[in-house]
Amino acid sequence: MKKFIDTVDTFLDDSLRGFSTAHADIVHLIESPRFIKRKTSSEFDKVALISGGGSGHEPLHAGFVGYGMLDAACPGQVFTSPTPDQMLAAAQSVQSEQGVLFIVKNYSGDVMNFEIAAEMLECPCETVIVDDDVALPKDHSTGRRGVAGTLIVEKIVGAAAEQGKPLADCTLLAEQVIESTASMGIALSSCTVPELGQPTFELGPKQAELGVGIHGEHGRETIDLGSAQSMIHQINQAIYEELKPKKNQPIFLHVNGLGATPLSELYLVYDIAHRFWSELGVIVTRSLVGDYTTSLDMAGCSLTVTLLNDSMLEYWDAPVHTSALRWGC
Repeated sequence: MKKFIDTVDTFLDDSLRGFSTAHADIVHLIESPRFIKRKTSSEFDKVALISGGGSGHEPLHAGFVGYGMLDAACPGQVFTSPTPDQMLAAAQSVQSEQGVLFIVKNYSGDVMNFEIAAEMLECPCETVIVDDDVALPKDHSTGRRGVAGTLIVEKIVGAAAEQGKPLADCTLLAEQVIESTASMGIALSSCTVPELGQPTFELGPKQAELGVGIHGEHGRETIDLGSAQSMIHQINQAIYEELKPKKNQPIFLHVNGLGATPLSELYLVYDIAHRFWSELGVIVTRSLVGDYTTSLDMAGCSLTVTLLNDSMLEYWDAPVHTSALRWGC
């Protein structure tokens, strides 16, 4: 295993110190219990947005802490849920009279630990569960996973909170975005978790993993490596069957890199996806291409589509200033 890591035990702490130093104008690192918070608070009391999860998905979530998105993020060890004391400390640090909204990806450890923190928090709070991964059936035993659609929820709801919307409105908006969002990924290689020192699964030179998650786990099936057109068509078709957008429906199209795919390939994927939706008469109104919800060094990508309405579009376009997303500020 070739990595820029001194020791596995200090990897996360070393990385977070570098991140917080590089973006000291935006974020502040609390080392014990570990969380990242906004450097400057809002000019008025607002609903505080908090998310988190295992590290290894950067820039999710710490990269989305800042004006117009998250107020705090709780990073766990690689692919490991943060602890309830991290979540509680983060919430207590940024909470206001308007309350706290926890945005949680649907993984059992994240859901359980955020629930414990919410029970201990002595202020109004709500929790929404992101479950946008349509690679799994709706009736899966643990539900569908939360993947790259989480970014879209955090951005849209973050803008609403920044504009002073109350907790109930922010919660309802988050649920609407989640209901309108579907994602699916494909891997050309596995990733290497530092603690393991070897790939989490093996793929042959002419194989790909369809429906892969973001924790180095297998997808729903191993397929023969085909053309980019044919492989991305399978993902687009699965998302279409889930959302069934009508003609002239505005959508947000997000092509997300999983960590080791060149941007040139991601734009090629975007071109394929854009043509797919345009041929259906669906209007790609906003786009985002790049590495935003990664799986360490996995080669591959995911596609996310959100059905937009006017308010969602307005909130997406609203100013944001984080290390990973920034415009209008």
